[in-house]
Amino acid sequence: MNENNFAFWMTVAGTICWGVCFWWMHRLSTKQNALLAQLREQGKRIEKLSKIEHDLIKEVHPQVNEIKEGMVEMIAVVKENSENHPPAAKPKGH
Repeated sequence: MNENNFAFWMTVAGTICWGVCFWWMHRLSTKQNALLAQLREQGKRIEKLSKIEHDLIKEVHPQVNEIKEGMVEMIAVVKENSENHPPAAKPKGH
C-alpha cells in the first residue's frame, strides 16, 4: 500500500467518522430539546400550582390570625376560672 492509497482511505474513514459524529450530535440535540420542552411545561405547571397555593394561603391567613386571637382570649378565660375555682382535692387512696 503506498502513501497516496493510505491517505485516501484515512480521508474516507475521517469523512465517515464525521458523518457518524454529526448524526450522533443531531440525535443528542433532538433528545435535549425534547427534555427542555418537558422541563418548560413542568415549570409552567409548578408556577400555576404555586400561584394557586399562594392565593389560598392569602385567603386563609386572616382567618388564622382570628383563630389565634380567639385562642388567646380562651386561654385567659381558662386561667381566670382556674384561679377563681381551684380543682377539688382528690380523696387519698384512689
